[in-house]
Amino acid sequence: MNELFGSINKFFEFIVPIADFLWDFPTNYAWYANIPILGKFTFAILLLVGSGIYLTFKTGFVQCTRFSKGVRILMEKKASDTGVSPLAAFLLSSAMRVGPGNIMGVTGAISVGGPGAVFWMWVSAFFGMATAFAEAVLAQIFKEKEEDEFVGGLPFYGKKIYGDKRWVGVLLSWIFIIYALFSIPGQTFHMFTALGSVADTMAGTTFDRQSVVYYAIAIFLIISVAVTVFGGLRRVTAVTDLLVPLMAVIYTGIILILIIINFPLIPYFFKAVFAGAFTPEAIFGGAFGVALSQGIKRGLMSNEAGQGTITMAAAVADNDHPCEQGFVQSLGVFLDTIVICTMTAFMVVMAHVWTGEAGVAWETIRSAKLTVYLTSIQHLVPGTSMDAAVKMIVSLCYALFAFTTLIGLILFAEISGNFISRGKSFITGIRAAGALFFVPFGALTVLAGLELGNLWYISDFVNIMVVYANVPILILGSGIIMKTLDHYNRTNGARFVSQEIGIETEYWKAGTASKVK
Repeated sequence: MNELFGSINKFFEFIVPIADFLWDFPTNYAWYANIPILGKFTFAILLLVGSGIYLTFKTGFVQCTRFSKGVRILMEKKASDTGVSPLAAFLLSSAMRVGPGNIMGVTGAISVGGPGAVFWMWVSAFFGMATAFAEAVLAQIFKEKEEDEFVGGLPFYGKKIYGDKRWVGVLLSWIFIIYALFSIPGQTFHMFTALGSVADTMAGTTFDRQSVVYYAIAIFLIISVAVTVFGGLRRVTAVTDLLVPLMAVIYTGIILILIIINFPLIPYFFKAVFAGAFTPEAIFGGAFGVALSQGIKRGLMSNEAGQGTITMAAAVADNDHPCEQGFVQSLGVFLDTIVICTMTAFMVVMAHVWTGEAGVAWETIRSAKLTVYLTSIQHLVPGTSMDAAVKMIVSLCYALFAFTTLIGLILFAEISGNFISRGKSFITGIRAAGALFFVPFGALTVLAGLELGNLWYISDFVNIMVVYANVPILILGSGIIMKTLDHYNRTNGARFVSQEIGIETEYWKAGTASKVK
C-alpha cells in the first residue's frame, strides 16, 4: 500500500514547481523581489487586493452602507418552495470559509510576519467584503432553477460574462470540481489531527496511526460524510445550519473567556498589532513588507473573497433581489476574518511565545503552526487543571471546521457540475467520487503514516487558476453589478426583473417569485 501511495505522490511531482511558480509570480524574479514593499506581493495577491479596492470605491463602500441591511436579512425567518433561505446559504458558505485555515493560517502569518500581520489581515478583509458582494450578486443574477433547488456560481456567470460561450462554463466547472475533490484529502488529514488530539488527551497517551482509535475515526468520517452528501443540498444545509453556529459559538466563547481571564494583556495585543504593522520586530524579519504581505495573503486565503469558491452557496439562496445575498455574503468575510481569525490572533499575540515566556524555544516550534497555537493557549489558561479541557474543546472545533469544509467542497463540486450535466448519474458520480473515493483515500494515507505533499499541491494549482479566471470576470461584469445595485437603491429592494437593467436571465423574469413561507 505504501508503495502505491508513494508512486501516486511521485507522479504528481511535476505539479509542485508549477503551482509554486504561479502563486509566487513574479516574486520569484530577483528584479521584482528587490523592489521595496511591492516586491513582497505576488500577482495573485495584487489582483485580489486591487479588485477589492476597485469594487469598494465603485460600489460606494457597499460593505459599510449595507452592513446593517445584511444583518437584518439574516435575521428574517424566510423559507420558500425553491432553494434555501439567505441564512442557510450564509451558513453554507461559512462552512467553507471557516476552516482549519482560521487557526493554522493565522498562526502561520503571525509566526512569519509578526503581530502586525493581523492589521493587514483586517485591511484585506475590509476590501474583500466588496469583492464577496460582487461575486455573490453575479451568482444570483445568473442562477438557474433545477426542480426545487437553484444552481449557479462561477461557471454560470463566467459563461455569460465571456460572451455566453458554453465551453467557458464547462472549463470553469471542471477546474472547480478538480480543485474541490483534490482539497478533500487535506481536510481529511485535519480531521484526523484534531480527533486524534482529542483521543490522546482523553487517554493520556499518544495513539499510533495504526491503532484501533484511528481506524474508528476513519470509519466514522467516511460514513458521516457519505450520509450527509448523498442527502443532497437540503441535508447538507441542515447539517451546516447546526454545526456552523455551534462551532462558531463554542470557539469564540472559549476564546472570549481566555481573553477576559487575561484582560491585562489586551492593551499589549493592540499595541503589538498596530506597532508591528509598520515597524515589525527583528525576530520576524524586521521588514514592513513581510508583515504587510503575510497579513493580506492570510486574510484573502481565509475568507476566499474573489476566488469564486463561495459563489455556489450564494446562488442557491432564494431572494427577492440579487443584492440581498450580496449583502449577506459580504458579512461572511466579516465573520471569517474580522471575528474568527481575530480570535485566533488574540491567542497567539497575547501569549507572545516568541519571547520565551511560554517556556519553549521559539525557533524549535515556529514552523509547527498547530504547536504554536496550542502552546499559546496553554500559556493563557490559568493553572494546569483546565489545560486538557480547553485543548479538547479547541481540537473539537478544529475538527468541526474541517468537517464542514469537507462536505462543503463536495456539495459545491456538485453544484458546479450541474453546468456540465444535470443527469442524476453524473451528479451522483461527483458525490461518490468525493465521499467514497477521496475521503477514504485521505483516510488511508493517514493510516499509512504518509503526508502526500505533491498530491495536495493540485488544489493549490487549480485554486490559482480559479483566481486568475474569476477576478477578470468580476471586473468585466462590474457594469452589471452596478446596474443591479442601482436598481436596488432606486426601488428600495423591490422584486428584481433582469430586463429592467437591460439583460436577459433564465430566472429573474417577471412572475418568477417563489412562494415565500
